Amino acid sequence: MLKLTERLGPIAAERAIDTLTLPFERRVLGRMKAESDAGRDLGLFLDRGPVLRDGEGLRAPSGEVVRIRAAAEPVVTARITAGLPLARLAYHLGNRHVQLALGEDEQGGFVRFPPDHVLEALAERLGARLERHQAPFDPEPGAYQQLGGHAHGHDAHYHDHDHGHSHAH
Repeated sequence: MLKLTERLGPIAAERAIDTLTLPFERRVLGRMKAESDAGRDLGLFLDRGPVLRDGEGLRAPSGEVVRIRAAAEPVVTARITAGLPLARLAYHLGNRHVQLALGEDEQGGFVRFPPDHVLEALAERLGARLERHQAPFDPEPGAYQQLGGHAHGHDAHYHDHDHGHSHAH
């Protein structure tokens, strides 16, 4: 069994010897036995910490690295006009204290959540178009998890900070 003990944060795919595809409910666990996508026996022995994100690397003491992949699972993607309607949708769904993924693609902004009749009815009342499908579910990390450092799990363009100009405070 390959023991994975260290979180590396987002890594390039070519750094990993294997991948481990897990649904969200298993990516919240720091300790588990699992089988990698190539059939290796894995044991995760991680400190309690944030949810394992799609693209995150885990390292064994012997140096091998395995990359986490978010499994496609049943989700509801609610789409609505960007701006205030999208903000209102995210606010009202977020007020229900459920895990939400917020994203943007070629069709615009969306809020994604596990299937739930109450949330689906609320989203439709607010004017969202719902798509029920299979997709990775990678919810927003809570803000309290981000206070100790920068947020993980976002594409690099979220980290393009402009350090060339001084800002008046």
